[in-house]
Amino acid sequence: MMQMSFGLGGIEADFWRFVFMMTRIGAAFLAAPMFGASTVPVQVRVIATSALAIFVCVWLPAVQAPPALLSANGLLIVAGEVLVGLAMGFVLQLAFAAPVLGAEVISGTMGMSMATAVDPGSGAQSPALGQYFTVIMTLIFLGIGAHLQWIGLLVESYRTFPPGDTWFGPEQTGAILSFASMMFVMAVMIALPVTFVLLLSQLVTGVLSRSAPSLNLFALGLPAGILAGISALILSAPVLVEQLTRLSRMAITASAGFVGG
Repeated sequence: MMQMSFGLGGIEADFWRFVFMMTRIGAAFLAAPMFGASTVPVQVRVIATSALAIFVCVWLPAVQAPPALLSANGLLIVAGEVLVGLAMGFVLQLAFAAPVLGAEVISGTMGMSMATAVDPGSGAQSPALGQYFTVIMTLIFLGIGAHLQWIGLLVESYRTFPPGDTWFGPEQTGAILSFASMMFVMAVMIALPVTFVLLLSQLVTGVLSRSAPSLNLFALGLPAGILAGISALILSAPVLVEQLTRLSRMAITASAGFVGG
């Protein structure tokens, strides 16, 4: 057994319990798209994790750290805590990836696939239209209070997966995989209204090019596609808001299903 002791008695025990509580919460915040974004300073994440860990220590006094945190069994328990936290954050990553996938389809159809920008959340290249969808998704997610519900489910996970029993089974894995399949369905539903308008625009452009061969198809098709796509985005904004609201609620439902709520 490996047990670190500084001879501080109860204060030291509370400190290691506090550090242990930060493991699952910190892993969840690291994997979540908003809390773990590269634009969020590390100090802010540490402060938020510490504050929530203090509240969890007060709310759930029955949850205790393993007696030998640095032993083989203790490190295995810590790995299980990290696994649960990453799974909770991964559900939100799937929800926020659906609008980006839809934006990929729309941008390719509009001819704007070359318009890319650096995603502030992941640091990778993503379509500029995907940044627009991500901002709307973030505003809706925060506006309906889904982040508070997700944090509540993260705290509730300590009841479902107490320390030492954090290696979840096929039911929880199936809940995550089923939500991952819904991510692709929602991406198609987000892109469908705009891509339908773009399809009609390309059909009209093709008819015009066959009727008047002297017209330059490339000079006519690209501006027409961009104008049609922008118009479709403006007209379908209420539908987009409704779809992203539904997606946010589905993410919370999937998280609740994961923790058994």
